[in-house]
Amino acid sequence: MLKQAAISRREILGAPIAICLLGEIANGQPLQKEKVNLNTRLFTFLAGQSGNWTITKSKTLMGDPWPTAAKLQILEASVATLPQDATWALRGVTSNERYVTREEKGLLVSRQASLGRPEATHAALIPIRKNAKWWSLTQDERRAIFEEQSHHNQIGLKYLPAIARRLHHCRDLAENAPFDFITLFDYAKADASAFEDLVSALRLTEEWKYVEREVDIRLVRDNA
Repeated sequence: MLKQAAISRREILGAPIAICLLGEIANGQPLQKEKVNLNTRLFTFLAGQSGNWTITKSKTLMGDPWPTAAKLQILEASVATLPQDATWALRGVTSNERYVTREEKGLLVSRQASLGRPEATHAALIPIRKNAKWWSLTQDERRAIFEEQSHHNQIGLKYLPAIARRLHHCRDLAENAPFDFITLFDYAKADASAFEDLVSALRLTEEWKYVEREVDIRLVRDNA
C-alpha cells in the first residue's frame, strides 16, 4: 500500500533531465519515453533486489515514509525502464558549489577525496528536502544560514579526507521531485564512528531547521 500511495501522489516525469523522481514500483513498467541523455553529471540510484551495495539500514527521519529495499545500484546514467525487481529510483545531477567563498572552495578541493576508494566499503545515501521558507530566502540569506550560522563547511572540513561526499541537485530539474538534494558519502569501516559524528553535528545546525524531509540509507559494498 505504501508503494502504491507514493506513486499516486506524484507524476512520473519523462523529460530527458527529469531528475530525482520516485520511479515505478516493482512492476517493470517503463517510465515515459526519454531521449538518450549525454549529461555525464547525471546519476541514478536504483534500489531493489539487485545491486552492488547492500542496504543495511533505511530510516525516515522526517517527512513521509520511504520504501525499503535490499540492494542499491549507482549508475552514471539515466534509466528509461526499471528492472522487474526495482523498488524505487532517484536521480540527481552534480553542479557547482552554491554557498562557498574562493578560500573555502580551495580548502575543500585540497583536502577532499573522491568517492570509490578501495577502502571505502561503507556508504550513506541521504536525500533531503527543505521547506518553502528556505526557498523563499535570497542567496545571501541562505549563505548566512549555511555557513555564518551553521558552519557547514567548517564542520565538513574536520572529517576530510576520511569521509568523501558527492552532492546531487534535484530541485531545478524535476518540479515534483520528492527531494531537493541527494548526498552520497563513503568511508572506511574504521571511520564509521566519525561519520556518525559528522551527521549528528550537521543535524544540530540552524540550517537543519529548514529540512522537512530526510531519509538516511546506509550501505555496505558487496564483497568488501
